[in-house]
Amino acid sequence: MQQHQPTEIFTLPDGLRIVCLRKQSKVDYFGVTINSGSRDEQPGFYGLAHFVEHTIFKGTTHRRASHIINRMEAVGGELNAFTSKEETTVYSVSPHGNLSRAVELISDLLRNSVFPEKELEKEREVVREEIDSYLDTPSEAVFDEFENLFFNGSQLGHNILGESETLSRFTSDVCRRYITTSYTPNRMVAFYSGMMPPQRVANVIARRFGDMATAGGMAPTRIAPKPVAGFNTRRDLGTHQAHCVMGAAVPGIHSDERIALGLLTNILGGPGMNSRLNVALRECRGLVYTVDANLNMMSDCGLFSIYFGCDPSDTCRCAELVKKELDKITKSPLTERVLAAAKQQYLGQLVVATDNCEQMALSAARATLFFGKVHSPSETRDRIMSLTPDDILHAARHIYPSLFSTLTLG
Repeated sequence: MQQHQPTEIFTLPDGLRIVCLRKQSKVDYFGVTINSGSRDEQPGFYGLAHFVEHTIFKGTTHRRASHIINRMEAVGGELNAFTSKEETTVYSVSPHGNLSRAVELISDLLRNSVFPEKELEKEREVVREEIDSYLDTPSEAVFDEFENLFFNGSQLGHNILGESETLSRFTSDVCRRYITTSYTPNRMVAFYSGMMPPQRVANVIARRFGDMATAGGMAPTRIAPKPVAGFNTRRDLGTHQAHCVMGAAVPGIHSDERIALGLLTNILGGPGMNSRLNVALRECRGLVYTVDANLNMMSDCGLFSIYFGCDPSDTCRCAELVKKELDKITKSPLTERVLAAAKQQYLGQLVVATDNCEQMALSAARATLFFGKVHSPSETRDRIMSLTPDDILHAARHIYPSLFSTLTLG
């Protein structure tokens, strides 16, 4: 793998952690990842984390919405934000030399948003359109619908977008209370990737974030979901293509099997066209346009899933072929030669991924949030290279075909 770019982590007196990736680049990436997502919402307020992420751009005590959207764009940069089950991230991408501008703006958004009611009403319509658009796209909706079933009865068993009916409850007071209790320094990691020396970066961030109040900043209370009974559900949408997700529970992000499960996922349904599922379903039989495997490991649980889209009449055949590939890899250890080839491919893909500075910065923030450190490329390489056929076989016990649940839309 390429030479490791220096990574440094600082902690401010108020508890905010800062992770800096020193890279020779004409682009700066700065943002904040917050340990608060859709699973931390209260019943009756599902969708609040996502709605707040939308509406912090609608005005602060210092700026109107028009000033916010123009602040980074004026120098050729941009603002982005997204919400997941466990995190909310707000970040900027800009030409090198604009870190102070980005830090000041994002600090203002996270600390001083006022959520004007007039702007909230407009944004409710935007989010309603987003919900309706998502429901009209089965290839996207199937993933969230599957998780709703798989995590039914838990904090994870609802859509990140929420529901149209609950949007009216998200008043200015509700939104402000949410950021006051959730956007606190001990639950946040600021991240930077660029050419500026890390200590200078930390000093710039400290000037805007170093005096945040810590009241209400308790770690989120999360209860690991209880297993649900396996299901095989089909919903007829009358579409020309069926969209299928098959999934099984795996451990969370702190598991010792994290690296083995990552390699296993890559072997079965990674981005390479030579993945076992792609060869079995597409290359050999032409049954699907796309098939892939995904690994989503959260703080206390995880989900391994397989997605494919096919003609509705072929769903049963495709599912059986998937189970056949799972059966092979869960019952027979890989040979040393096959495992060595899989490692080489996986390591090469990770090298290519390091060229994506934006994704590397976001990944470093998440790693700091959950591990308190960023594993270097050499550490990751060593852990992958140390895996044995028995390690892969042991990790594969989580994905026996009999453990899978299935949802098909179409």
